[in-house]
Amino acid sequence: MSRSWQRGPRRRTAASAPRSMGRKLLDCCLAVLILGLLILVAARIDRFETRKEQGVPIVNDGDSITLGTERIRMRGIDAPEYLQVCQKDGADYACGKLARQSLVKLIANRPVSCSGWQHDRYGRLLGYCKAGDTDLNRAQVEAGWAVAFGDFEIEEAGAKAAKAGIWAGTFDAPQDWRDSHHGAPVERRHGMLASVGDALSEFFRFR
Repeated sequence: MSRSWQRGPRRRTAASAPRSMGRKLLDCCLAVLILGLLILVAARIDRFETRKEQGVPIVNDGDSITLGTERIRMRGIDAPEYLQVCQKDGADYACGKLARQSLVKLIANRPVSCSGWQHDRYGRLLGYCKAGDTDLNRAQVEAGWAVAFGDFEIEEAGAKAAKAGIWAGTFDAPQDWRDSHHGAPVERRHGMLASVGDALSEFFRFR
């Protein structure tokens, strides 16, 4: 006569209870952390809202304009400063003033619209700007009156090969000229890594 054995319910060991309590505590902490992050994101999401400005511009120099009360630094490019001098055919010439004239010609008396969310150390909006269908940031680099500054490297290579604008002679990089003539703080290039760093800094800035 055979006997059939039935396995009874497994008894909870003494060690399983502390593990269960620890897991519950961990889940609770994770839930609180996620909730806190969501609250933080909701409180700071407005810091990353894209600003859009448009109107009749005042052209300050080859890479900055003013729209109404908003000063705008054109993102991804760096033009010679207004008083900067470059060299061509063994002579100095006012490349900074010519860079400004180039931007004026590109705008061609049309309204300008700019968009961006970051600001530089001087409080200027870092923006991509257009006049009609003309991408002003890109066009300034293509014309050779601004160098790539975190963007538009392909356009810079084309202008350099064509010896357009400042590439027809020799010049100091605008950042180097600012440093040597005014001791200005080094401006970071407006590339992807700089944007990520600025975004993290802005996100965790408590004010």
